[in-house]
Amino acid sequence: MVQRQLPHPIELLELMKFKKPELNGKKRRLSSALTIYDLRKIAKRRTPAAAFDYTDGAAEGEISIKRAREAFENIEFHPDILKPATNVDTSTQILGGPSALPFAIAPTGFTRLMQTEGEIAGAGAAGAAGIPFTLSTLGTTSIEDVKATNPNGRNWFQLYVMREREISYGLVERAAAAGFDTLMFTVDTPVAGYRIRDSRNGFSIPPQLTPGTVLNAIPRPWWWIDFLTTPTLEFASLSTTGGTVGELLNNAMDPTISFEDLKIIREMWPGKLVVKGVQNVPDAVKLIDEGVDGLILSNHGGRQLDRAPVPFQLLPQIRREVGADPTIMIDTGIMNGADIVASIAMGADFTLIGRAYLYGLMAGGRAGVDRTIEILRSEITRTMALLGVSSIEELEPRHVTQLTKLVPVSQNVKNLSDLV
Repeated sequence: MVQRQLPHPIELLELMKFKKPELNGKKRRLSSALTIYDLRKIAKRRTPAAAFDYTDGAAEGEISIKRAREAFENIEFHPDILKPATNVDTSTQILGGPSALPFAIAPTGFTRLMQTEGEIAGAGAAGAAGIPFTLSTLGTTSIEDVKATNPNGRNWFQLYVMREREISYGLVERAAAAGFDTLMFTVDTPVAGYRIRDSRNGFSIPPQLTPGTVLNAIPRPWWWIDFLTTPTLEFASLSTTGGTVGELLNNAMDPTISFEDLKIIREMWPGKLVVKGVQNVPDAVKLIDEGVDGLILSNHGGRQLDRAPVPFQLLPQIRREVGADPTIMIDTGIMNGADIVASIAMGADFTLIGRAYLYGLMAGGRAGVDRTIEILRSEITRTMALLGVSSIEELEPRHVTQLTKLVPVSQNVKNLSDLV
């Protein structure tokens, strides 16, 4: 029989320790977010449908982004036992400079649409965390203002080669003058992908007040107050070039860009040049032969060609073909620090986060971006420690197995004649 007794009052007092309530609503909701998916839920509650879906959605059936996330979920880690990793070092060197974590903030267009602090929040958070920040050609904060926000951090610039080449050349010169150290030459947008959510929402830039948007805004008045009481939403780095938002967006998509354009930009740009949007092995090999400083395996977050290759699954093939020396980065589908660890183990030198950053921004502005980085840092550190890995350099392919549901019918069919 278990002996029972009345509890002692002092013992009860020791057990009854209540957590001090957090009166700041933003801090309360952000501290409740333990994962990037938690931030996504908060973002969805706080953001009008058109703006949220522009961020969250992808092209056509959204198959590419679904496959990318499933690829990260369908991995198996292989930890080492009895190998203490008590002081995990998440820092790394990338493109000639340091990063405190193995990821950068990816370029995103229309960023102030999601939340009015936009790129200022992203650049400030990246600088504080010691990671690179990337500004998009279609960003809503200028090159110079990003530099002013992150004067001592690493700033990168993503370039669309526009139909009017002189516009792009001017952006390259401005980014160089502002001290940006890396240029992302983007190659996966010859035409705009078809994003069905945007069409269904009647999405436009800038947002238009319609009966539908008004109804959707009723439970989210703070978003419209911010939107209507802050500077006009525009492509900040392109505002001096003239033209409407629609005209500039159409101008950014050019199916005629070629290796000749890459050569011209290479000659103009004094820093590191990487090509963003690589999706097959032959292109990767050719680009390395052309002398670029790095590759970003990307299908534009699944927002361009649906059913495009999954960068994480493509990564081992390209690493085998180009060898150990070229810099390879990947994006698309990263929602957990474990995804980043797996990417590094499978041969990537670095990663970029897009939606994960924007979910944090929509959930809480600058503080929300800080929370995104904090969550990913914790997940990276914990995953490395559980693997028995103390530094990024120790991660190897043996630590990860890629499990796959999608197996090609044949890898030897290259021409129609092979099918006959």
